[in-house]
Amino acid sequence: MTTGNIQLLSDTLAKARSEDRAALVAYLPAGFPTVDGGIEAVKAVLAGGADVVEVGLPHSDPVLDGPVIQTADDIALRGGVKIADVMRTVREAHEATGAPILVMTYWNPIDRYGVERFAQELAAAGGAGCILPDLPVQESALWREHADKHGLATVFVVAPSSKDERLATITGAGSGFVYAASLMGVTGTRESVGAQAQDLVERTRRTTDLPVCVGLGVSNAVQAKEVAGFADGVIVGSAFVKLMLDAPDQQAGLSAVRALAGELAEGVRRVP
Repeated sequence: MTTGNIQLLSDTLAKARSEDRAALVAYLPAGFPTVDGGIEAVKAVLAGGADVVEVGLPHSDPVLDGPVIQTADDIALRGGVKIADVMRTVREAHEATGAPILVMTYWNPIDRYGVERFAQELAAAGGAGCILPDLPVQESALWREHADKHGLATVFVVAPSSKDERLATITGAGSGFVYAASLMGVTGTRESVGAQAQDLVERTRRTTDLPVCVGLGVSNAVQAKEVAGFADGVIVGSAFVKLMLDAPDQQAGLSAVRALAGELAEGVRRVP
Protein backbone atom coordinates (compact mmCIF):
# COMPACT_ATOMS: atom_id res chain seq x y z
CA MET A 1 0.00 0.00 0.00
CA THR A 2 1.26 3.44 -0.88
CA THR A 3 2.02 5.63 2.08
CA GLY A 4 1.74 9.39 2.02
CA ASN A 5 4.26 11.86 3.36
CA ILE A 6 2.96 12.87 6.79
CA GLN A 7 6.42 12.05 8.19
CA LEU A 8 8.10 14.36 5.68
CA LEU A 9 5.73 17.14 6.76
CA SER A 10 6.53 16.56 10.46
CA ASP A 11 10.27 16.39 9.74
CA THR A 12 10.16 19.61 7.69
CA LEU A 13 8.37 21.52 10.45
CA ALA A 14 10.74 20.05 13.07
CA LYS A 15 13.75 21.10 10.98
CA ALA A 16 12.49 24.69 10.85
CA ARG A 17 12.06 24.65 14.62
CA SER A 18 15.59 23.24 15.07
CA GLU A 19 16.83 26.25 13.07
CA ASP A 20 14.96 28.51 15.51
CA ARG A 21 12.58 29.82 12.90
CA ALA A 22 9.03 29.44 11.69
CA ALA A 23 8.26 27.39 8.59
CA LEU A 24 6.98 29.19 5.49
CA VAL A 25 3.83 27.56 4.13
CA ALA A 26 2.61 28.76 0.73
CA TYR A 27 -0.85 28.27 -0.77
CA LEU A 28 -1.61 28.14 -4.50
CA PRO A 29 -4.68 26.77 -6.26
CA ALA A 30 -4.31 23.88 -8.72
CA GLY A 31 -5.16 24.67 -12.33
CA PHE A 32 -4.29 28.36 -12.03
CA PRO A 33 -3.50 29.99 -14.39
CA THR A 34 -3.46 26.56 -16.11
CA VAL A 35 -2.65 23.09 -14.77
CA ASP A 36 0.93 23.28 -16.08
CA GLY A 37 1.26 26.90 -14.96
CA GLY A 38 0.03 25.97 -11.49
CA ILE A 39 2.64 23.23 -11.19
CA GLU A 40 5.36 25.69 -12.21
CA ALA A 41 4.06 28.20 -9.63
CA VAL A 42 4.33 25.61 -6.84
CA LYS A 43 7.89 24.81 -7.90
CA ALA A 44 8.68 28.54 -8.00
CA VAL A 45 7.55 29.25 -4.42
CA LEU A 46 9.53 26.25 -3.20
CA ALA A 47 12.60 27.40 -5.15
CA GLY A 48 12.17 30.82 -3.55
CA GLY A 49 12.23 29.43 -0.02
CA ALA A 50 8.82 28.01 0.99
CA ASP A 51 9.10 24.88 3.15
CA VAL A 52 5.62 23.46 2.57
CA VAL A 53 2.95 24.07 -0.08
CA GLU A 54 -0.82 23.77 0.19
CA VAL A 55 -2.38 23.09 -3.21
CA GLY A 56 -5.94 24.38 -3.30
CA LEU A 57 -8.66 22.25 -4.87
CA PRO A 58 -10.74 24.88 -6.68
CA HIS A 59 -14.35 24.97 -5.56
CA SER A 60 -17.37 26.73 -7.01
CA ASP A 61 -18.49 28.03 -3.61
CA PRO A 62 -15.33 28.83 -1.65
CA VAL A 63 -17.05 30.27 1.42
CA LEU A 64 -13.84 30.73 3.42
CA ASP A 65 -11.74 32.31 0.66
CA GLY A 66 -11.40 35.98 -0.15
CA PRO A 67 -11.95 37.59 -3.57
CA VAL A 68 -8.39 37.01 -4.80
CA ILE A 69 -8.51 33.23 -4.33
CA GLN A 70 -12.12 33.12 -5.56
CA THR A 71 -10.98 34.78 -8.80
CA ALA A 72 -8.16 32.25 -9.27
CA ASP A 73 -10.51 29.34 -8.47
CA ASP A 74 -12.94 30.66 -11.05
CA ILE A 75 -10.20 30.78 -13.71
CA ALA A 76 -9.15 27.22 -12.83
CA LEU A 77 -12.73 25.91 -12.94
CA ARG A 78 -13.43 27.61 -16.26
CA GLY A 79 -10.24 25.95 -17.51
CA GLY A 80 -11.81 22.60 -16.63
CA VAL A 81 -9.60 21.61 -13.69
CA LYS A 82 -10.39 18.16 -12.27
CA ILE A 83 -9.34 16.25 -9.15
CA ALA A 84 -6.94 14.28 -11.37
CA ASP A 85 -5.21 17.61 -12.15
CA VAL A 86 -4.93 18.38 -8.45
CA MET A 87 -3.28 14.98 -7.88
CA ARG A 88 -0.95 15.59 -10.83
CA THR A 89 0.00 18.98 -9.38
CA VAL A 90 0.88 17.35 -6.05
CA ARG A 91 2.81 14.52 -7.69
CA GLU A 92 4.87 16.62 -10.10
CA ALA A 93 5.66 19.33 -7.54
CA HIS A 94 6.70 16.77 -4.93
CA GLU A 95 8.79 14.74 -7.39
CA ALA A 96 10.56 17.87 -8.61
CA THR A 97 11.31 19.33 -5.18
CA GLY A 98 11.04 16.64 -2.49
CA ALA A 99 8.94 19.08 -0.43
CA PRO A 100 5.79 18.19 1.53
CA ILE A 101 2.67 19.10 -0.46
CA LEU A 102 -0.81 19.14 1.07
CA VAL A 103 -4.20 19.60 -0.53
CA MET A 104 -6.52 22.23 0.90
CA THR A 105 -10.10 21.41 0.05
CA TYR A 106 -13.68 21.73 1.11
CA TRP A 107 -15.24 18.44 2.15
CA ASN A 108 -17.86 18.14 -0.61
CA PRO A 109 -15.44 17.26 -3.48
CA ILE A 110 -13.81 14.47 -1.41
CA ASP A 111 -17.20 13.15 -0.33
CA ARG A 112 -18.38 13.00 -3.93
CA TYR A 113 -15.12 11.55 -5.26
CA GLY A 114 -14.98 8.83 -2.61
CA VAL A 115 -13.11 9.16 0.66
CA GLU A 116 -10.94 6.06 0.30
CA ARG A 117 -10.22 6.76 -3.37
CA PHE A 118 -9.17 10.35 -2.62
CA ALA A 119 -6.87 9.31 0.26
CA GLN A 120 -5.36 6.49 -1.76
CA GLU A 121 -4.67 8.70 -4.80
CA LEU A 122 -3.25 11.54 -2.70
CA ALA A 123 -0.86 9.14 -0.97
CA ALA A 124 0.14 7.61 -4.32
CA ALA A 125 0.89 11.12 -5.60
CA GLY A 126 3.29 11.65 -2.69
CA GLY A 127 0.96 14.04 -0.87
CA ALA A 128 1.51 14.82 2.80
CA GLY A 129 -2.12 15.28 3.80
CA CYS A 130 -5.22 17.45 3.64
CA ILE A 131 -6.37 20.69 5.18
CA LEU A 132 -10.13 20.47 5.62
CA PRO A 133 -11.50 23.86 6.71
CA ASP A 134 -15.19 22.95 6.68
CA LEU A 135 -15.18 19.33 7.90
CA PRO A 136 -16.52 19.22 11.48
CA VAL A 137 -14.27 17.13 13.72
CA GLN A 138 -17.25 15.10 14.93
CA GLU A 139 -17.98 14.05 11.34
CA SER A 140 -14.35 13.31 10.41
CA ALA A 141 -13.87 9.70 11.61
CA LEU A 142 -14.17 8.10 8.15
CA TRP A 143 -11.69 10.51 6.59
CA ARG A 144 -9.23 10.16 9.47
CA GLU A 145 -9.36 6.38 9.29
CA HIS A 146 -8.33 6.43 5.62
CA ALA A 147 -5.83 9.26 6.13
CA ASP A 148 -4.13 7.30 8.93
CA LYS A 149 -4.12 4.14 6.85
CA HIS A 150 -2.44 5.97 3.96
CA GLY A 151 0.05 8.07 5.95
CA LEU A 152 -1.66 11.41 5.41
CA ALA A 153 -2.00 14.35 7.81
CA THR A 154 -5.43 15.70 8.69
CA VAL A 155 -5.07 19.42 9.36
CA PHE A 156 -8.01 21.12 11.02
CA VAL A 157 -8.61 24.85 11.26
CA VAL A 158 -9.08 26.70 14.56
CA ALA A 159 -10.28 30.29 14.89
CA PRO A 160 -10.18 33.01 17.54
CA SER A 161 -13.82 32.22 18.28
CA SER A 162 -12.96 28.60 19.21
CA LYS A 163 -13.41 28.01 22.96
CA ASP A 164 -10.63 26.19 24.84
CA GLU A 165 -12.61 22.97 25.19
CA ARG A 166 -13.37 23.00 21.47
CA LEU A 167 -9.71 23.66 20.66
CA ALA A 168 -8.74 20.53 22.59
CA THR A 169 -11.27 18.46 20.64
CA ILE A 170 -10.03 19.78 17.30
CA THR A 171 -6.31 19.43 18.04
CA GLY A 172 -6.85 15.98 19.56
CA ALA A 173 -8.26 14.76 16.25
CA GLY A 174 -5.78 16.48 13.94
CA SER A 175 -2.30 15.56 12.76
CA GLY A 176 0.58 17.23 10.93
CA PHE A 177 -0.07 20.72 12.25
CA VAL A 178 -2.90 22.96 13.38
CA TYR A 179 -4.05 25.75 11.05
CA ALA A 180 -4.83 28.83 13.15
CA ALA A 181 -7.00 31.18 11.11
CA SER A 182 -7.23 34.84 11.95
CA LEU A 183 -8.52 37.43 9.53
CA MET A 184 -6.54 40.60 9.01
CA GLY A 185 -8.40 43.81 8.34
CA VAL A 186 -11.80 42.26 9.03
CA THR A 187 -11.52 41.94 12.79
CA GLY A 188 -10.29 45.42 13.69
CA THR A 189 -6.99 47.24 13.77
CA ARG A 190 -3.68 45.65 12.85
CA GLU A 191 -2.42 45.54 16.45
CA SER A 192 -5.49 43.82 17.82
CA VAL A 193 -5.45 41.22 15.05
CA GLY A 194 -1.82 40.38 15.85
CA ALA A 195 -2.70 40.06 19.53
CA GLN A 196 -5.72 37.93 18.69
CA ALA A 197 -3.65 35.54 16.57
CA GLN A 198 -0.98 35.31 19.26
CA ASP A 199 -3.62 34.56 21.88
CA LEU A 200 -5.10 31.84 19.65
CA VAL A 201 -1.66 30.24 19.15
CA GLU A 202 -0.99 30.26 22.89
CA ARG A 203 -4.39 28.75 23.69
CA THR A 204 -3.97 26.12 20.96
CA ARG A 205 -0.49 25.16 22.19
CA ARG A 206 -1.92 24.42 25.62
CA THR A 207 -3.94 21.61 24.04
CA THR A 208 -1.39 19.97 21.72
CA ASP A 209 2.24 19.32 20.82
CA LEU A 210 1.45 19.75 17.12
CA PRO A 211 3.04 22.77 15.42
CA VAL A 212 0.65 25.72 15.09
CA CYS A 213 0.78 27.57 11.77
CA VAL A 214 -1.00 30.88 11.29
CA GLY A 215 -2.86 32.03 8.21
CA LEU A 216 -3.27 35.71 8.91
CA GLY A 217 -3.47 37.57 5.64
CA VAL A 218 0.32 37.86 5.77
CA SER A 219 1.60 39.41 2.57
CA ASN A 220 5.09 40.78 3.26
CA ALA A 221 8.31 40.05 5.14
CA VAL A 222 7.52 42.45 8.01
CA GLN A 223 4.23 40.70 8.78
CA ALA A 224 5.86 37.29 8.30
CA LYS A 225 8.49 38.20 10.86
CA GLU A 226 5.84 39.36 13.32
CA VAL A 227 3.85 36.12 13.05
CA ALA A 228 7.05 34.04 13.11
CA GLY A 229 7.70 35.56 16.53
CA PHE A 230 4.88 33.49 18.05
CA ALA A 231 3.87 30.76 15.57
CA ASP A 232 5.54 27.59 14.27
CA GLY A 233 4.61 28.38 10.70
CA VAL A 234 3.45 31.33 8.62
CA ILE A 235 0.87 30.59 5.90
CA VAL A 236 0.70 32.88 2.88
CA GLY A 237 -1.82 32.46 0.07
CA SER A 238 -3.56 35.49 -1.37
CA ALA A 239 -0.32 37.48 -1.75
CA PHE A 240 1.11 34.80 -4.09
CA VAL A 241 -2.15 34.41 -5.99
CA LYS A 242 -2.48 38.18 -6.45
CA LEU A 243 1.00 38.39 -7.97
CA MET A 244 0.03 35.68 -10.47
CA LEU A 245 -3.25 37.45 -11.27
CA ASP A 246 -1.57 40.82 -11.75
CA ALA A 247 1.40 39.58 -13.81
CA PRO A 248 1.48 40.55 -17.52
CA ASP A 249 2.44 36.99 -18.44
CA GLN A 250 3.11 33.65 -16.78
CA GLN A 251 6.90 34.00 -16.70
CA ALA A 252 6.61 37.35 -14.91
CA GLY A 253 4.18 35.76 -12.45
CA LEU A 254 6.57 32.91 -11.68
CA SER A 255 9.45 35.35 -11.11
CA ALA A 256 7.27 37.45 -8.82
CA VAL A 257 6.10 34.56 -6.63
CA ARG A 258 9.61 33.19 -6.38
CA ALA A 259 10.89 36.61 -5.27
CA LEU A 260 8.11 37.03 -2.70
CA ALA A 261 8.82 33.54 -1.30
CA GLY A 262 12.45 34.62 -0.89
CA GLU A 263 11.46 37.78 1.02
CA LEU A 264 9.03 35.88 3.24
CA ALA A 265 11.61 33.15 3.86
CA GLU A 266 13.94 35.84 5.21
CA GLY A 267 11.10 37.24 7.31
CA VAL A 268 10.35 33.90 9.04
CA ARG A 269 14.01 33.50 9.91
CA ARG A 270 13.62 36.24 12.53
CA VAL A 271 16.90 37.87 11.59
CA PRO A 272 17.34 40.84 13.94
